[in-house]
Amino acid sequence: MTPPNTARRRETSRRAILTAAFDLLQEVEYAKLSIEGIAARAGVGKQTIYRWWPSKGAVVLDAFLMLSEGAEGEPIRLPDTGDLAADLTEVLRATVVELTDARYEQPMRALATEIAHDPELAATYAQRLDGPLREAKRQRLRSAQLAGQLADDLDLDVAVDLIWGPLFQRWLHRGGPLTTDYTDRLVATALDGLRPRR
Repeated sequence: MTPPNTARRRETSRRAILTAAFDLLQEVEYAKLSIEGIAARAGVGKQTIYRWWPSKGAVVLDAFLMLSEGAEGEPIRLPDTGDLAADLTEVLRATVVELTDARYEQPMRALATEIAHDPELAATYAQRLDGPLREAKRQRLRSAQLAGQLADDLDLDVAVDLIWGPLFQRWLHRGGPLTTDYTDRLVATALDGLRPRR
């Protein structure tokens, strides 16, 4: 008789929990999401969840990472065709598609809310998702800097904030429509101010 594969059973339970959390966020507001509700949907006990995650925010972060496909694994790289404006336009347009996707908007808003109140979750988010993504953005701008497309003395961290910050600010505060026209104007405006000084 073959002994039970406990590792496979754990992974099956883990995925069931993360899928349940993600699915529930399509149905209820984050404030109404509970560990009890996630456990019931996943068909596991509450203690199973608490054994692996310290809070519902941590569950939501893992659910988002799992269902957004490959956020952890291969290093994140932004397109680098040599045309900085075209590459940034492509990336920001893709970001708008993700931010306005009905499947992801509520989980992402839930994460943004929880991160603002939970320093431990904020640190985990920075380490596992935001940090690697930010480094990929810096690397793309550094490549443009080396190619003479950006000023030699440009602060790349500030540049990342200038390019991506307004998009997330508009999304987070529902400050206006997220459109390709907006992303294209954002890239043009940012790069006009970041080009090398003559």
